[in-house]
Amino acid sequence: MPRSVLITYGTKNGSTAEIADIIASVLRNEGLETEVLPPSEVTDVHPYDAVVIGGALYMGRWHRDARRFARQHAGALRERPVWLFSSGPLDASASERDIPAVTGARRAQRRTHARDHVTFGGRLEAGAKGRMAKAILDEGRGGDFRDLDRIAKWARGVATEVKDPEGS
Repeated sequence: MPRSVLITYGTKNGSTAEIADIIASVLRNEGLETEVLPPSEVTDVHPYDAVVIGGALYMGRWHRDARRFARQHAGALRERPVWLFSSGPLDASASERDIPAVTGARRAQRRTHARDHVTFGGRLEAGAKGRMAKAILDEGRGGDFRDLDRIAKWARGVATEVKDPEGS
């Protein structure tokens, strides 16, 4: 029986949702049943064998919806493998080195006993919502800094662990 994975995410301008979709595509190609939902649409994690939680980074904070989801479902999440990702740096730094989890993601990692956390580059383009986003774009610091190969490689690692939880 195929194992099932929930991917949920907190996003403001859609980049983190797109990363969640990329991860889902990789997991499906690896033979895993995968559902991608925003946290507000998840009422129960028990039907899933594993969970991936993503959160956009804004001014050094993990997205509120991701933090809230990890807190509200912490007990059930500790009963299954969990992975976390952040998206946000608007430069190449996330592809050049490991970026530690911000406080909210670290708390979620402790609450859920998550196996891993990774930070991916973000995307901020014209039309983004929010005063800070507009200021960043006005300064010419926007763009797409997501490393799709790195995201796919990480997702394949998640798939390997979900398919063989004992590592045999």
